[in-house]
Amino acid sequence: MNNPKFNDLLKWGIENSEASRNDPNAPKNPNTQLDPQTLQEILSGISAPSDAEMMRRKMEVITQPDYTLEQKVDAFEDFEMLVQGIDNANNLESLKLWTPLIEQLEHEEADLRRYAAWCAGTAVENNVKAQERLLVLGALPTLVKLATEDENEAVRKKAVRALSCATRNYQPGLDAVVDTVPSTFKPEKKLDAGDMASVDTLIDQLRTDATRAR
Repeated sequence: MNNPKFNDLLKWGIENSEASRNDPNAPKNPNTQLDPQTLQEILSGISAPSDAEMMRRKMEVITQPDYTLEQKVDAFEDFEMLVQGIDNANNLESLKLWTPLIEQLEHEEADLRRYAAWCAGTAVENNVKAQERLLVLGALPTLVKLATEDENEAVRKKAVRALSCATRNYQPGLDAVVDTVPSTFKPEKKLDAGDMASVDTLIDQLRTDATRAR
């Protein structure tokens, strides 16, 4: 708070306060003036961080070893809420956050795998641009493996949800998942990503299997 501009703001506030206006000994023409540029600089310096900055900060907590599991889970909760917005989800690419998010799908901690799958599913839901990134970055086979093989049921369920979101109305994603799932899940005929009932013939099998005790 040693910024002289903050001092100017404080002096301007005092000089223009109601108490000063009612004080007969106070100067009638305050000396301190705030030009619009100075005011904007002050306000921008104390404004809340942008969603993009918050996403960066949350991912830093998630990926750095100095934070506890509880702190990482809390950060993941906030991150998931942020990527619910389609603009934020689409900014994952420009912010270079897709790769560290996908890497968490293979974390040794089940809670982090679960949240990574959850966030991936949220980001790609009804979002073709994000669905494309998930496919291009090779995350679908990892999600299939989580959905069908992970020892943790909660992880399996979130992985199935992510696959559901990644394949609806996006044929390349659906084709990639069909190519990757174990033979017991492969459909007899080609599935149509634009037909929700068609997609569900696969997703419902995965969802049911995810609840099966391992």
